[in-house]
Amino acid sequence: MIIVGLTGSIGMGKSTTARFFADEGIPVNDSDAVVHDLYRSEAVEPVGMAFPGVIKDGAVDRQALAAKLAANADGFKKLEAIVHPLVRGRETQFLDDQRQKEADIVLLDIPLLFETGRHDAVDAVVVVTSDPHIQRERVLARPNMTEEKFQLILSRQMPDREKRQKADFLVDTGYGLSVAQSRVRDIIKSLRAGILSERTDA
Repeated sequence: MIIVGLTGSIGMGKSTTARFFADEGIPVNDSDAVVHDLYRSEAVEPVGMAFPGVIKDGAVDRQALAAKLAANADGFKKLEAIVHPLVRGRETQFLDDQRQKEADIVLLDIPLLFETGRHDAVDAVVVVTSDPHIQRERVLARPNMTEEKFQLILSRQMPDREKRQKADFLVDTGYGLSVAQSRVRDIIKSLRAGILSERTDA
């Protein structure tokens, strides 16, 4: 089973690209979706203890948590120490399930793939990229997004140019959805042909 890691900076179109893989029948484990679920289940108690006041109606209020983190950047490490092991446990279960189903390729959608060292645990890395102006336009169009929030998020992410240098495959979403979808199909064909990288140094 080939394990593919998908990543990309905020606003690059990573979620859309993951959907394209899913549309082609590739099982996808979405780390963001897992975190959303954990914020309604296993993570509620430990996060509530670490960040008083962020629990509302029995779940982690993401806006309240974001406000706490914006006020204290050191809180990110505390949060990651709670959430990352839980996410890893769900990921392990996903991989075990897919091996039993004899999937030939699976996709791990991990926003901070390089930043957390998770790229060492996958067979190939797909980086979703786009022109910085397109990225900025997309992100600032999101509800409740501000320039300050955007810069805070970027400060925690490896620069796009570095991700592109480390990628085995690139998907540029700046040319439209149909082009990106076609690119995903080409990547899947390469993987099934045993080609795990298009990097010149690979």
